[in-house]
Amino acid sequence: MILGLSIILVLVLFLPFTIPFVERNLEVFLFIMGIAAVVVSGVLNKGLVLKALEDPIHITIAVIVAGLIFKWFQKPFEKGIKGISRILPYRLFLALIIIILGIVSSIITAIIAALVLVAIVSVLELDRKSEVRFVILACYSIGMGAVLTPIGEPLSTIATSKLDENFFYLLRLIGPDVIPGVIAFGIMAIILIHPTKKSRGLKANQGKESLLDIVIRGFKVYLFVMALTLLGAGFEPFIKRFLLDLNPFVLYWINMISAVLDNATLAAAEISSEMDEPTIKAILLGLLISGGMLIPGNIPNIIAAGKLNIKSVEWARFGVPIGLIAMVIYFIVIVIFG
Repeated sequence: MILGLSIILVLVLFLPFTIPFVERNLEVFLFIMGIAAVVVSGVLNKGLVLKALEDPIHITIAVIVAGLIFKWFQKPFEKGIKGISRILPYRLFLALIIIILGIVSSIITAIIAALVLVAIVSVLELDRKSEVRFVILACYSIGMGAVLTPIGEPLSTIATSKLDENFFYLLRLIGPDVIPGVIAFGIMAIILIHPTKKSRGLKANQGKESLLDIVIRGFKVYLFVMALTLLGAGFEPFIKRFLLDLNPFVLYWINMISAVLDNATLAAAEISSEMDEPTIKAILLGLLISGGMLIPGNIPNIIAAGKLNIKSVEWARFGVPIGLIAMVIYFIVIVIFG
């Protein structure tokens, strides 16, 4: 069984990163791997099937509803953003956007927050370097803030479900760590972004979304979370064998692989209800922070980089140093304050 789960884990972690066809059809691939994992581990039963069908419902509804609202109000929203940006100093404006998107992403979902970010960038008139830095800092903020509720992003949905906790559990557990981080990324915009209008900025590749596009996106989220529920259940024997006794600080640094691998998938493979809260906290913070370093690490990164044509090298040049600094700061905080 352990050998079979090890093979599945290797396939889950590396095929999406190395084979474009798998990356384009990630939801279906993970669903197949989830079925394989629960069959190999022998945990497939009616209760698990019902749980897998139920877990994605709330985040799927949130994605569809928020997507519809954004579609209906996109034009006045963009007009309002342009007006506000002319009133406020640019760096203060960018900082406020980063903080606000990070906080509200836990309600409107990380996916919609990333689309809102793309819409904001599309009406800004800054140089490319400034806009790239703004997008990366905003994606760090969104990726961290969205985890505060189970409807914010797949990682938080899976973590809450696997731990069998209530809606506000993650807010209580890591909110005191995440919210200051979101604010810090906003402050970084004031310090690190120096806008000019001497060169062309980013151009968004986004046509007007149809109702079908919004529904299809909701279905993909549903299938993705269902797949992660199955994977999480299937990997329980693996977690008990190899991860339960590891030091939380070791897990924290191991999860830097979230920079190149989707952090929700890693959460499904790592988190167990038998872990204590310091261990769960270390896993989540390691995943959340390092997930912003490179484009593949988080859903907001993938959406924003894809629609704005941000290159991997551009992202890494700024995202990796910021992520490493944040990892060290959070590690010191975890060690000192426990």
